[in-house]
Amino acid sequence: MRISLSSIGCRLNTGEIDALSRRFSNLGHLIVSANEDPDIIIFNSCAVTVAAGSESRKIIRGLRKRHPYATLVVTGCYASIDIEKARVLGADLIIGNQYKDDIPNILVETGILHNSNAVEPFTAINSSSSRRTRAFLKVQDGCNNKCTFCVVTIARGKGISKPIDQIVDDINQLISLGFVEIVICGVHLGAYGHDFESRLSLYDMVSMVLNETDIKRLRLSSLEPWDLDPQFFDLWEDDRLLPHLHLPLQSGSDRTLRRMGRRNTANDFRDLVLAARNCIADLAVTTDVIVGFPGETEDDFIDSITFIDQMNFADLHIFSYSGRPGTVASEMPDQIPGNIIKNRMRLMQNVGKRSQDKFVKSFIGRKLDVLWESSSKHDDSLIWSGLTTNYMRAYMHTDFKQNLRNRITTIRMTESYGKGLLGMI
Repeated sequence: MRISLSSIGCRLNTGEIDALSRRFSNLGHLIVSANEDPDIIIFNSCAVTVAAGSESRKIIRGLRKRHPYATLVVTGCYASIDIEKARVLGADLIIGNQYKDDIPNILVETGILHNSNAVEPFTAINSSSSRRTRAFLKVQDGCNNKCTFCVVTIARGKGISKPIDQIVDDINQLISLGFVEIVICGVHLGAYGHDFESRLSLYDMVSMVLNETDIKRLRLSSLEPWDLDPQFFDLWEDDRLLPHLHLPLQSGSDRTLRRMGRRNTANDFRDLVLAARNCIADLAVTTDVIVGFPGETEDDFIDSITFIDQMNFADLHIFSYSGRPGTVASEMPDQIPGNIIKNRMRLMQNVGKRSQDKFVKSFIGRKLDVLWESSSKHDDSLIWSGLTTNYMRAYMHTDFKQNLRNRITTIRMTESYGKGLLGMI
């Protein structure tokens, strides 16, 4: 059968769709785009913000309109928190996050999917090729934190971890398919193993992956700062673990952090970043920031933006606060007017751009390894785009005969280019 899979939102959503694509392909089904007359459409939705929920609804509505005879399966966070709306928009089957990994079997059992054998949940691999150069591998799902703004804990449920031996097997098979970089993903990745009786940790899992696989590049997705201690950074003695940490700060104001239910202070965060930078060369630290959280005074915002300006982040993911139904924050007093949030967003974006520019330009003249992903025509040459180890976008001009896809080369960075760097061999 012809199956189209797509997602919006976080890296975890991407990893889940990639894994499902590999499983369906392994069962003999053809993976196609939504424009190639699919029999089944699977959409992995997002609801982390009001805008993400709105975009999910728009996509569901559009898929139903363009493909009236296809079976439309909606899963993900939006499907988990607004089942009835997803159904009204045209979903034929709505599958919550807790059953997402079993979608192939569910489609077989309901008679939707034909010519397929039952497969085990979490089976992530097949022998087909992939258009991606990096594989996103989900190792953990759910979250036990109580952040007052977050709907993900409602949509994803309690934390659950994938067994380490299965992770190692998955990575070794992904390597055999030609992947040279794997991104380890989870909703609350730092809590990996807390649901095991043996109380294995993320440190244990990463150590085993590095010891028992030959993966060339291993990257970790978002990590909550309170889950890490200085010993964790010893892992970077193996330079296959890439020098990039995404540590969500959310606010640089301690008063706001307390109302958010965050488990660290701004100084805790600063100390952690300093410890990481002392251990990991060329480290890029990226973060998430929310502006306009309920009760955020002008002084709170000044504290936050001043702290963030001092931290020299490689990149900021800035979100304007949007109340999500069912969260504590949505019922808090002193909700911030939209015009004030818009102004604070503009100021924070200026800080983010300045910080990113400073980080990127500090590497001009340096030689860096780049994993090349894709190319496009540029006048009389190709321009290749890829990622450095520390997650900067890199570009290089080549002739039309060069095929660098999925290759790692060392280039010297010559100038800033867009939000990244232009280099040459």
